[in-house]
Amino acid sequence: MSDLLLTEASQEILCWMERMEMAARSRSLTSFAELIHGLESRLLNASFGGHNLTLRTHTIQTLAFKLGCNFTGLSLRSSALEQVPQAQVPLAMQFPAELTQDACRVHSRELTLICIYFSNTRFFQSVLLLLPFQKDINSSVLNNYVLGAQLSHGQVSNLREPVNISFWHNQSLEGYTVTCVFWKEGASQHYWGAWSTEGCRTEQPSPSQVLCRCNHLTYFAVLMQLSPAPVPAELLAPLTYISLVGCSISIVASLLTVLLHLHSRKQSDSITRIHMNLHAAVLLLNVAFLLSPVLAVPGSACVALAATLHYALLSCLTWMAIEGFNLYLLLGRVYNIYIHRYVLKLCALGWGVPAFLVLLLLAVKSSVYGPYRIPLSDSQGNSTGFQSTSICWVRNPWVHGVLVMGSGGLTSLFNLVVLAWALRVLHRLRAREKALGLRACWDTVTVLGLTVLLGTTWTLAFFSFGVFLLPQLFLFSTFNSLYGFFLFLWFCSQRRRSEAEMEAFSSSQMVQ
Repeated sequence: MSDLLLTEASQEILCWMERMEMAARSRSLTSFAELIHGLESRLLNASFGGHNLTLRTHTIQTLAFKLGCNFTGLSLRSSALEQVPQAQVPLAMQFPAELTQDACRVHSRELTLICIYFSNTRFFQSVLLLLPFQKDINSSVLNNYVLGAQLSHGQVSNLREPVNISFWHNQSLEGYTVTCVFWKEGASQHYWGAWSTEGCRTEQPSPSQVLCRCNHLTYFAVLMQLSPAPVPAELLAPLTYISLVGCSISIVASLLTVLLHLHSRKQSDSITRIHMNLHAAVLLLNVAFLLSPVLAVPGSACVALAATLHYALLSCLTWMAIEGFNLYLLLGRVYNIYIHRYVLKLCALGWGVPAFLVLLLLAVKSSVYGPYRIPLSDSQGNSTGFQSTSICWVRNPWVHGVLVMGSGGLTSLFNLVVLAWALRVLHRLRAREKALGLRACWDTVTVLGLTVLLGTTWTLAFFSFGVFLLPQLFLFSTFNSLYGFFLFLWFCSQRRRSEAEMEAFSSSQMVQ
């Protein structure tokens, strides 16, 4: 009779697993949460003889174990996890003795531990693939493996000794960042859960193994995310030194420029005030950037600093574009450039729009900001995943692509067009005047100044690949960390030129 009951229970569970596979293949609107919870309930309530029960279909395998309160731990190796046809590499789960302690305080009778193995992530994918905050198109689950575990009589969490889940693989992870995640129910407004890293630590004991150490039981996987080109580890120190020195010099230069401007308010025209707003944005950007690596740990401080750094960068890019627009007005609309409350409107654009975008991101999902891992490569140029450095920055690739690289690209393209047009106009003017000598020198300074003023050096960010990576790292770090200092030199040259023109005008008036 017991064998008959066991057969009926096993058949019911197998039928349920096959139903789940059909739902996954047909992409039906069936609730995956109900299917998984139904499988868990049937496994936890199944009666079986012996120590364990093992059932499997094409993409799902389930195991159920009887545990007593004298539980000393369990190591579930690939010998127990019979490999389904898709699986070519082993998996393992190791449970600590602490696993049953809380349950045994309430229930002294026999406990059931169930383990569920999926080789298909369909049950844990969002149907809204195009939502940037719901699923990262640049991420995937390692080998499509998901391992889950649950103990009867309550949730298991906050374990002092973690559950160890090992994922072996036979693929190259170069160019990817791997992170241990678990499925957190209710974490998404559009689906029954989302991947989260809370309570899990990621280790890579070898190039072919990812070890997840988690303090609770649920469904686990390894998330692979496309990472930026790894920085050679031996170059981290010199690049950090260049950035530190350059940003410090730019901070001093920006402060000095603002003080000089305040000292000579009589020269405070709209052009100068636009320059000062750009200096203020660069100053905020440099300060936030220097603080970013210091606070790169999970927490609200890192989120706030990352949002501030993003805001400063967007403001800086916006004021660069404003400089290009203002240059167009000066050279293209010589006789009609008056705009009512011109600088006030520009301030609303330069400071207000970036603030709106950043606050909107924080309101929608603040987790787009936080510690951002920068991978490092070894001496052979291979990204091993063992070395990395972190800063407080944008973590969502959609936001980074659209509101960092996208806005930077549009600003650079616009200002390059304005710069080419301005140089053409300047060449025509000088050709008519046939200017030589000192005026030609001033023109050279003007061209160099406009090149810096319009932020053309920021286009180096788009050359971080292949043979361009190493020179780009040093050129980008040098020129853009010193951007505030270059703006200071431009301010001084323009001020000196203005004074020279005033002296020449005064001399001509005296001669007359």
